[in-house]
Amino acid sequence: MSTRTVDQERVADLLRTARSALGLSMAFLSRLDGTTQHLEVVESKIPLVMKDGTTTRQSTSFCQAILDGRLPAVIGDVSQYPEAKALPAAKFPRIRSYVSVPVQLSDGSLYGTFCVAGLRADRELQERDRALMEVLARAAALIIEPGIVEERRRDEVEARLLPLMDAGGPTIVVQPIVSLETGAQVGVEALSRFPAQWGRPPDVCYAEAHSVGRGTALELLAIRQALGAIGTSPGYVAVNASAATIADPAFATLVREHDMSRIVLELSEHDPVDDYLALMSTFAPLREEGMRLAIDDVGSGFSSLRHIVETRPDVIKLDRSLVAGVARDEVLSTLCGSLARFAEGLGARTVAEGIETSEDADVLAGLGIDYGQGWLFGRPAPVPEPSGPAPSSDEIPPTL
Repeated sequence: MSTRTVDQERVADLLRTARSALGLSMAFLSRLDGTTQHLEVVESKIPLVMKDGTTTRQSTSFCQAILDGRLPAVIGDVSQYPEAKALPAAKFPRIRSYVSVPVQLSDGSLYGTFCVAGLRADRELQERDRALMEVLARAAALIIEPGIVEERRRDEVEARLLPLMDAGGPTIVVQPIVSLETGAQVGVEALSRFPAQWGRPPDVCYAEAHSVGRGTALELLAIRQALGAIGTSPGYVAVNASAATIADPAFATLVREHDMSRIVLELSEHDPVDDYLALMSTFAPLREEGMRLAIDDVGSGFSSLRHIVETRPDVIKLDRSLVAGVARDEVLSTLCGSLARFAEGLGARTVAEGIETSEDADVLAGLGIDYGQGWLFGRPAPVPEPSGPAPSSDEIPPTL
C-alpha cells in the first residue's frame, strides 16, 4: 500500500513520463541537504534496488559530480568517463547511462535533482533529452515548493517559540477595568507580550503557535502566569483562552488551583468554535464553581452574535472600534446603547474597551455600559508584586 502524499504521486507521474520518454530503467527526484542525497520519489523497473527514502552520500553521487561540472548532465555511456566509472552507483546498481538536471525553487535555491538512469548504455541520449528533463524538473519544483515553504515556516515558528516556552512563556501585563459609574477598579485583564523583535501582535503569535501544534501549551503557560495576578490585583482577573485550550483537561486543572469566583474567561469573537455544545459542556462545571465567561471583541467581526447566543456569556466586551470617538459619533453611540440593552436583557454586564477620553467614558456610562478599560484608566503594566496578604472577599470591589 502506497504511503506517498498527493504531491509525491504527482511528482511520480512526471518521473514516469521521463523514464518512458527516454526509455531508461529508473527515474527519481532527489533532495540534497549538503551531505546526503535523499531519493524522495523513485519510479523504477527494479524497485528492490532503488525506492522512496533511499539515501546515499551526496559527495559520491552522480548528481553532485554533474552539479560540480566534473561530469556532463547527459551521460550516454558511463564507461566513457573514468570518474563516473569510479562512483559507487556505477558498481551497484551498475548504472550505465544517466541524465540529471537541477531542481530549483522560485527563490533560486537548489532543492535537489531530477534524474533518469539506465542499467545499459544508451548513446542516443542527447541534449534535447536534457531539455525535456529541465521542463519536467520545473514542473516538479512547482509541485513541491508549497510544501517546502510551509515546512520552513513551521521550522521558523518553532525556532522562535520553543526557547520562549522553555523560559515560561510570554510576558504578562495587566490592564485595569473600572466601573464607569464609580471609577472603582473591578478587575484586570491579563495580556500577553511577545519579544518586540518578532514584529508580531499577540493574536498572530498565538495563531502561529496553534498552526504548529503548540498553541494550547503556549496559552496554558500564559494563563498560569496571568492567574498569579489574583493575589495582587483587586477584583477579578480576565484571561484569554481559545476553545481548543478550554477543551484541554490541563486547563480545568490549572484554573481550579485558584479562586474560581475571581476568574473571567475571555473568548474572542475571532476564535473559531467548531462545536459549541462540546465547548459549553466543558465549561459548565467550571461555571458552576464560580468562573464566568466573557465574549471579547464584540462588534469587530461577524462571529460575536453567534458566540453570544450559543454561550450566554456573563460579560460582553465591546471592541474598541465601537468605543473610540463614541462621544462625537451618533452611529457609534446608538450601537453601544443597543448592545448595552441587549446585554441587560441577557443578564450580562458590558465592558467597553479602548477608552481614551473622559468624554467617551461619560457618554458610555450614560448609555448604560457598566465597565471601562483603556488608556484613560491605565496602560498595561507588569503584574504587581505581592505586598501583603491577598485581599479578603470584603476588600474585593464588586465585580459582575
